[in-house]
Amino acid sequence: MDVHESGNPRGAGRGSLRAICLVGLLVLAGCRTYADRLHEVRGLFYAGQLDAASAALDRHLQKGGPRADVLKLDRAVVELCAGRPRQAERMLREVRDSLDYLEQASLAETALAAMTDDTNAAYAGEDYEKILLRVFLALANLMGDGGDATAYALQVGDVQQRIIQAGADQTGENPKLAYQRVALGAYLYGALCEETHANYDDVLRSAATVLEWEPSFAFGPGDLQRAQSGRHSAAGHGVLYVLALAGRGPRKEEAEEMPSTAALLIADRILSATGKHTLPPTIAPLKVPKLVISPWVFRGVEVSVGGRPAGTTATITDVGRLAAGQYEAIYPRVLARAVVRRALKKGVLYAGKEALGVVNDSLGNAAMDLSGIVWEATESADTRCWGLLPDRIQVLRLELPAGEHEIGLCPVGGRYGGGLRHAAKVAIADGRNTYLVANVPDDHVVGTILTSRP
Repeated sequence: MDVHESGNPRGAGRGSLRAICLVGLLVLAGCRTYADRLHEVRGLFYAGQLDAASAALDRHLQKGGPRADVLKLDRAVVELCAGRPRQAERMLREVRDSLDYLEQASLAETALAAMTDDTNAAYAGEDYEKILLRVFLALANLMGDGGDATAYALQVGDVQQRIIQAGADQTGENPKLAYQRVALGAYLYGALCEETHANYDDVLRSAATVLEWEPSFAFGPGDLQRAQSGRHSAAGHGVLYVLALAGRGPRKEEAEEMPSTAALLIADRILSATGKHTLPPTIAPLKVPKLVISPWVFRGVEVSVGGRPAGTTATITDVGRLAAGQYEAIYPRVLARAVVRRALKKGVLYAGKEALGVVNDSLGNAAMDLSGIVWEATESADTRCWGLLPDRIQVLRLELPAGEHEIGLCPVGGRYGGGLRHAAKVAIADGRNTYLVANVPDDHVVGTILTSRP
């Protein structure tokens, strides 16, 4: 006679023991979200404590695991702002190559993420991060020898085209067709071509692309007109490009998706009432990452030359808008993964009850339901992101006489009116470009103002 049908307490005990063992196999320990760790790093970075921010990132990097690449992105920003562009470029290249490799799907990681959550898979990067990675490679290289800056600038356009083309799903729908294009790659490529005093067809195409992709860019029409004239600078003059990494960039935080949670609760109650086995109630809400955009607190960075105002930077890439638009386009897929994961876990519990035969084993049923509740409760939203990006990248092009100049930077407009003034010496060469990069998150510059050699 079947021991479960007979109600034999010894058989029930064996079923309960098996169920309790299953609890031990399924329950995973919870942990702090990545957003908690990022909060510490962002606080140190924006306070100008670059050594402390580096140390905090290094502590997390020593642990390795699926967070390593995204930690290196932030570490590279710290290196750049600390005046070490070559180290920053090396780290960015490592992450670029790693993310390119991770575009190949891993069945093992996909399965692990489905049984736990997305934090257990290697971080493949958001689309806007993959594009901006090439932008930062170009900036870091310009602050070094500049030998690869042209290639990096071209990669900005190439990678966003590749991402969009690969965005179609099984139904043929492609939400990535709505992505905002990043014009900064074309802008830098045009600047580098213009310095040759020869490739003005490329300069003209680049200026037209910038206007097409970023029509609100204040200096776009003037750049296009200059490209049409085929003129880099007057005799005895060179050009200074001021690039401001302005504001505090987007980040992710954990949020609860309540409508989908309620739908799952209703579904599992219906299945429990009509099915052979009960399902654990949906107590833990679905956790999803939500993008948080920091408020924009000033208009731009006023640039002075020798103490006299020379102009104010204008936005060429709105990182917050770019990230928000892209994330909104793919959010239905993010939510769908969370729903499928929760349904899969309930299916595993149901199959486990069927395999262990705990229909008449109240203790075994309770143990497995408890394991299911805990299993679902240990899910964490994947809040990994490149947390030290600026909110906007702004530029100002100045034509200056050859020689050394003192350049002043001061955030203006918005909350601050006039921020702290910072200064740096730059050398301008006849007919050449010089580049200046500064990270200005609010009323002050973080770290070093970097300048290239003309």
